[in-house]
Amino acid sequence: MPTSPPLPASPTVAEAAPLSASDFRALGDFRHAIRQFLAFSEQGAKDHGLTSQQHQALLAIKAHPGPDPISIGELAQSLMIKNHSAVELVARLVERNLVARRDSDADRRRVVLTLRPRGAEILEAISRRNLARLHEGADILAEIIEAARRAAGPRR
Repeated sequence: MPTSPPLPASPTVAEAAPLSASDFRALGDFRHAIRQFLAFSEQGAKDHGLTSQQHQALLAIKAHPGPDPISIGELAQSLMIKNHSAVELVARLVERNLVARRDSDADRRRVVLTLRPRGAEILEAISRRNLARLHEGADILAEIIEAARRAAGPRR
């Protein structure tokens, strides 16, 4: 899995301008919006008979970048869970015919994962609903981005 580029250095407390009331309001609104979205997304998964973690696994499998399918180890890393927990999660998804598991063509020691048609269909439905909800909250996202830019100060 590719690593993210390092975050730019933050200004020190001494050189950063004090946060404004609107910065704190934006952070508070954003935190609340995240919690609302997560509850909304969890309910969407539940409506399709999935746990939140099962939904996240389907999304991680579909969203995996690169030419090769995601491995169980990469799924564990993506979900920030232990490898054995990912194995158990995948077993439940395979049992429900949502995910296919097979040995990697390139390395027989790796087990790779792909969505089965039913898993892809459920993920599509949940994702469309979630994206519509994110669209509704786009103003809050724009506000937090602006607050983060103000707090970070001018680019160097």
